[in-house]
Amino acid sequence: MDLTQSHRDALRAVLQWRRDVRHFLPDPVDPAVLDRLRAAMDLAPSVGNSRPWRVIEVASPELRTEIIANFEASNQAAGAIYDDNQQSDYFALKLAGLRDAPIHLAVFTAADPGEGHGLGRQSMPEMLAYSTVCAIHTLWLAARAENLGLGWVSILDPQAVAHTLDAPDHWRLTGYLCLGKAAQDDDTPLLHRVDWQQNTASHWQKR
Repeated sequence: MDLTQSHRDALRAVLQWRRDVRHFLPDPVDPAVLDRLRAAMDLAPSVGNSRPWRVIEVASPELRTEIIANFEASNQAAGAIYDDNQQSDYFALKLAGLRDAPIHLAVFTAADPGEGHGLGRQSMPEMLAYSTVCAIHTLWLAARAENLGLGWVSILDPQAVAHTLDAPDHWRLTGYLCLGKAAQDDDTPLLHRVDWQQNTASHWQKR
């Protein structure tokens, strides 16, 4: 299949409007859309075709309450590294959409899956986690194409999340995701809008 300029333009638009979303509407996500997103995630590349990602959809209010408490404790600890002025700016940021997002997804990486028979990961075992990251990014782009937003919550104690969700011992948390309709669309990252950090120059070298 030869891709055309219209394909490139569509991909560019999806990439540009793919933002880390923290403000969600509570509208439910159509199960058919979730099925399409799951299928899109399955198209992601993985080392040795190992497909190491393991996804838990967290629907229980009780479990979500534990995850939110985990975030709030981790967020307080994270804010402690900043001086007074920057700490005030930090705590003013909205860093997660856990209370509003209709869908929560905990995405784990299986530490030594039988799939793939070890191909391609003997010298770089971290390729398993990288494969899961590729699957998450594929999901992120597919969600944007469905007019949904996704937020990646990294301010969490991963061991506590695994315990809350009773995950197997050989699973490692790679990402906790919030998914739903964004409260507003914006092609400018939030951290740019609030002047926390602008993009630096691309570090692409040729040697």
